[in-house]
Amino acid sequence: MTKSCYAVMRLLIVGVSMAIAAPSFAQQAYPNKPIRFIVPYPPGGTTTPLAHLVGQKISESWGQPVIVDNRPGGNTFIGTEALVRSANDGYTIMLAAGSLTLVPQLIPAPYDPLKDLAPVATFARTAFILLVNPSVPANNLKELIAHAKSKPGQLNYATPGAGGPQHLAHELLNLAAGIKTQHIPYKGAGPALTDLIGGQVQMYFSTTVTAIPHVKAGKIRAIAISGDSRLPALPQVPTFAQAGLTGLDSQGVWYGVITPAGTPKAVINKMSTEIGKFMAMPDFKEKLLAQGLSLFYSNPEQFAALLNADTASYAKVIKAANIKFEN
Repeated sequence: MTKSCYAVMRLLIVGVSMAIAAPSFAQQAYPNKPIRFIVPYPPGGTTTPLAHLVGQKISESWGQPVIVDNRPGGNTFIGTEALVRSANDGYTIMLAAGSLTLVPQLIPAPYDPLKDLAPVATFARTAFILLVNPSVPANNLKELIAHAKSKPGQLNYATPGAGGPQHLAHELLNLAAGIKTQHIPYKGAGPALTDLIGGQVQMYFSTTVTAIPHVKAGKIRAIAISGDSRLPALPQVPTFAQAGLTGLDSQGVWYGVITPAGTPKAVINKMSTEIGKFMAMPDFKEKLLAQGLSLFYSNPEQFAALLNADTASYAKVIKAANIKFEN
């Protein structure tokens, strides 16, 4: 072999080696540019501050900007479809909430949440607390169930809107307790809580942070809370299981990060591991607690199992209660 042929062959070998190694180099370099963090809800509320909190922590750890992009509308379909249509390279992520697999079961969605999305990690959750107006003659869950059974169909429950997690939670309560109560949907949590305090409705599943001030002020009465432990701010309120009713402990809202399906596993694992580290940061925990949230970490595999479980649970309640979406 001539020296010139040898040189050409050597260049070819080096070139092929670099081409083969390029993907791993690219993965090792991730992230090397800004990350877009979609929020499929309008600014305000719980979700946007959470995205900024998680985004700030990621940016501090990785040295790359995380840009929060609110894409509200279409019952979260607009933002989620924007994520699905994005490149699956880890540079577009989205804040997901507990209704991720619920809404597509009530309204035809332009994507499949179990096939078109890749779970990264959950990081927080909030329980639901069952509230009643003080005029309801019940101080605990047993008394409330007995009262509802004595007046079938006469007690009303409020929700921030039809087809949401709180709607499902109330219907699950109806099924588990063997009672019948009437649904009154509102356009948001504020009006629903206002009418509960005013006595226009008798029952309401609320997020904990919203309920606590009114319970402490005596404006409403707390009956039971979902989850597996009592709320430190309201230690007198038992969990549903402690109050004698099973099947509602999993009710509530979780928050997590998802990315388009097909995103490299190494990228997903890197981000998931990073989010897991936030659980040990005191300031991260304090900011969640200030919003009535608790730490709730799950890795990609655990998150996927949660989505599958949610899908099956929602489908069961939707069918049993014949729930229809009302816009």
